[in-house]
Amino acid sequence: MVAGWFTDDTVPEAEFRLLGTRCTACTSVFFPREDNACRNPLCAGGGELAEVPLSPRGRVWSYTDGRYRPPAPYVSDPDAPWEPYTLVAVELAAEAMVVLGQAAPGVTTAELEVGAEVELVPGVLNEDDLHIWTTWNWRPVPRPERTDAQPERTDARSEREERS
Repeated sequence: MVAGWFTDDTVPEAEFRLLGTRCTACTSVFFPREDNACRNPLCAGGGELAEVPLSPRGRVWSYTDGRYRPPAPYVSDPDAPWEPYTLVAVELAAEAMVVLGQAAPGVTTAELEVGAEVELVPGVLNEDDLHIWTTWNWRPVPRPERTDAQPERTDARSEREERS
């Protein structure tokens, strides 16, 4: 676990949060956290940097997959078969920022779309006999079941027709 990047990994999953900092002078939010000085070049200065938990949900801004084993310093078992992973850039509206992270294990690009809601969950980066290295993952939020009263819109024209 990287100290100060997210809540303690012993908290319940529903309380797991990335931790950033907010400048009290200009309200800019930073992740990873900034503990020395506000990085906003337009900030007048004089503010303190206060720790702030980031939103646990956001919207997919972009995504891709990695089909190769990353080089060092990425830690992975070279003897284990390599499995592709999915990277997700998530827009946190309240913080006005985009945070990059891996999708939860098993989530593929076929399950994602730009604008879809995702939620933060704890994940395991690596583990050995003595340690478990915690990280964060993004997981799609299940969409509510559609009823017959909620027909699926296929394009902008059908949306306009429903309104008229």
